[in-house]
Amino acid sequence: MPMNPLTMKVACSNCNLRELCMPVDLNAQELQRIDEVVAVRRKIRRGTPLFRNGEPFTSLYAIRTGFFKTCVATEDGRDQVTGFQMAGEIIGLDGIVNDHHTCDALALEDAEVCVMPFDRIEELSREITALQHHVHKIMSREIVREHGVMLLLGSMRAEERLAAFLLNLVQRLHARGFSRSELVLRMTREEIGSYLGLKLETVSRTFSKFVEEGIVEVNQRHVRLLDIDALKRIVNSQQTCH
Repeated sequence: MPMNPLTMKVACSNCNLRELCMPVDLNAQELQRIDEVVAVRRKIRRGTPLFRNGEPFTSLYAIRTGFFKTCVATEDGRDQVTGFQMAGEIIGLDGIVNDHHTCDALALEDAEVCVMPFDRIEELSREITALQHHVHKIMSREIVREHGVMLLLGSMRAEERLAAFLLNLVQRLHARGFSRSELVLRMTREEIGSYLGLKLETVSRTFSKFVEEGIVEVNQRHVRLLDIDALKRIVNSQQTCH
């Protein structure tokens, strides 16, 4: 059977993102066994889905390059953004519970993912304790992240939500070797609003307010954080009020 041109062989052992999506304390033999499981890399074009709500769940995906958003359709037919995922993060955990995906995952730019068949990962986890711990850690991180989002949407004002979002994004990008104060937003203002539970106008107005106060500099999708401490104070002011 000819190989799909959008798939190719991949090896975790020589991937520079390995530390972000794989356990760090694996020996060469264990790493080779994972290499055998994570056999394929897939290219996803901008605007196309990696998976859709309702599709059978077979694999987890490690994002190698690019940016994704996950979203669910609300009862009135709108798309509610539930998260943004970037290189070095694992996507597809939503499918574990019922053996089918519960959201759509769409590429916000051309992307590449490593396909990790879940049954093989589970099998290997039983033998390699470090991998089992790592999978549990990823799931736990996702629960903590969702809890954080619920808190964000439950009690924060618009400025606090946007400040927390920018700080979280730049911190995740910095862990991947990017600047700790500059970022290019891969998502639209509308998608940010959908994720933060804010109207598009509110997102734009809040960005403008931050610009006026000298906290950020915005040039279309390029955002420079001029005063990170001010953003932290905005987020922490919410915690001291409760």
